[in-house]
Amino acid sequence: MKYLFKYFGFLFLFCITTTADAKILLPQILSSNMVLQRDKTLNIWGFASPGEKISVSFAGQVRKATTNQSGHWTVELSPLKTSWKPQSMIISGSNQITLSNILVGEVWVCSGQSNMEYAMRKLVKIPKPKKEHLGFPLDEVAKAKNDQIRIFLVNRKTLIKPDSIHKSWSIAQDSALRAFSAVGYFFAKEIQQKLGVPVGMISAAVPGSAIEPWISNEAFKTADEFKKEKVGNDPGKFYIPMIEPLTQFKIRGFLWYQGETNCFLNETLSYSNKMKTLINSWRKAWKDGDLPFYYVQIAPFNYSKTKGKVILTEDTEPLFWEAQTQLLRLPNTGMVSTNDLTDSNDDLHPTYKWEVGRRLALWALAKTYNQQINYSGPIYKSASFKGDEAILTFEHLKNNSTAITGFTIAGQDGKFIPAVAKNINGKVVVSAGGLKNPTAVRYNWTENPTGTFFSQGLPALPFRTDNALTNQFKPN
Repeated sequence: MKYLFKYFGFLFLFCITTTADAKILLPQILSSNMVLQRDKTLNIWGFASPGEKISVSFAGQVRKATTNQSGHWTVELSPLKTSWKPQSMIISGSNQITLSNILVGEVWVCSGQSNMEYAMRKLVKIPKPKKEHLGFPLDEVAKAKNDQIRIFLVNRKTLIKPDSIHKSWSIAQDSALRAFSAVGYFFAKEIQQKLGVPVGMISAAVPGSAIEPWISNEAFKTADEFKKEKVGNDPGKFYIPMIEPLTQFKIRGFLWYQGETNCFLNETLSYSNKMKTLINSWRKAWKDGDLPFYYVQIAPFNYSKTKGKVILTEDTEPLFWEAQTQLLRLPNTGMVSTNDLTDSNDDLHPTYKWEVGRRLALWALAKTYNQQINYSGPIYKSASFKGDEAILTFEHLKNNSTAITGFTIAGQDGKFIPAVAKNINGKVVVSAGGLKNPTAVRYNWTENPTGTFFSQGLPALPFRTDNALTNQFKPN
């Protein structure tokens, strides 16, 4: 935040030395067409001449402030109820700004790398997906006419500049929607339809980015795991211009789709710790330790067939999935599996973004908005071994007596072989003919998974009972 104050302080001084009367300036995140977060105290802030008196009027509230020596001002609005009716905000000082067409509802930030950045316009260029039961919203942009969904696309080069046009937010349609995150939009569409409230989505994603640039240097320095470790990959490079300027804007929660770059570096526990640092530091920056954080398991890909400085194996991606799964031990987190959402293991950017967005929305609808729905596939809990069988328990597993593929099992020699698995009375019983005294079970433990372990239409997360990371990762 110090960086921003210095930046705007310099900018403001530049303005008053070149004009006789400095005008009120607003951050870009405050503009016409925005959605304000309901049921939370709201910040409205900006910049003007030092000592200038500012008035903000919205939804029957009038708040006043005086700018400090740096020209910064801020006011707080009392929590607002849901509003589908467009309203205007008037901000007055030496000049007057009117922000129009403002709604009040639910606001989410979605971030990550290319699979989150993947724009809606790409849907018209992809071949017809093979999994027809998941649909194919090819013409979504053409038919999108819902003015209750608003979008804000973060531009890392301009977000820290103040807004003089006041039109940074857009209705989710036409050219604005074509450039917006497909995952973010389909999440918003599901939330808006199910809750019937306005939804605002803020997308801040950079293709090819590792996780480190999304975390501030200060957060790494204060995290126990990194206090004595120098972190590479440009810490703070994207956090400073793309995330920090948003932290005064109240939101409901975060969506995260990132990891491919770090998987190429063959990371496991280190990624878990970095992601934990990101979650904790973002919550701290927004001054809300309970903000939901829902994220996406990276999609299956032939990492072992790529060539580079880091040698990758067929275990590289399953181990990375395991590292991602550790974050479920943090409060208010959830992860969607994408094991079934690819038509080619050579495609690092699978096309089923509409289903990814829907699955993220299921987590939010169930855990954030308290709807009684099925929101997750089976998540491994425990294993016991009796005779020639392994008996596994899961969260989110409904009773079903169907056979399941994708399991392997190992005996005393530690060699895994294909197994037979059945869901019996809410538990999965795994065995293999001729194998005595099994010691471990794995499911979809491959970069090219084909397992059929689902519950209520949602896939199980890959796992192994011989999990080496569980005791190493410290969630607190």
